[in-house]
Amino acid sequence: MTTGLPPFQALVDEHWRDVARLARAMAGQDGDDVAQRAWEKAYAAYPTLKSAKNLRSWLLTITARCATDVHRARTPQRPLEEAPPVAVDGPEAAAWPDPDLWRAVNQLPERQRFAITLKYVGDLDHHGVAAALDTTPAASRRLVSDALATLRTKLGVHDD
Repeated sequence: MTTGLPPFQALVDEHWRDVARLARAMAGQDGDDVAQRAWEKAYAAYPTLKSAKNLRSWLLTITARCATDVHRARTPQRPLEEAPPVAVDGPEAAAWPDPDLWRAVNQLPERQRFAITLKYVGDLDHHGVAAALDTTPAASRRLVSDALATLRTKLGVHDD
């Protein structure tokens, strides 16, 4: 293992909630499987890392790519409006944004949905979103901007 990298277990202990939350937000009912795949891929790649810089972003990028793989591999089984709510460890349901927001997010085109989820659930900057979606930071900004515009329209939120 390269010097400067913490033990892998320390990485898991520090970031497991972020990986689980992002996996569940992006893959819904398959979130636990996506998180598991992400940890497997991270574990396999960890010994070859050359830097301990921004390990959280590295993990969330792996998680987003695993979620994308799952979405591409599955065939739609039911409309997103009927999907069960995403179960995430954290605050009580009353503290979450209203369900209309999550329904509107689920109706976004896939790349916009992933971009906005990475930005606001994964708390990645546009460079991190771009890396996870294999695009440019400018394209990431555009995806997030278009997604926000669509959400504002669907939810009737207007900037005054």
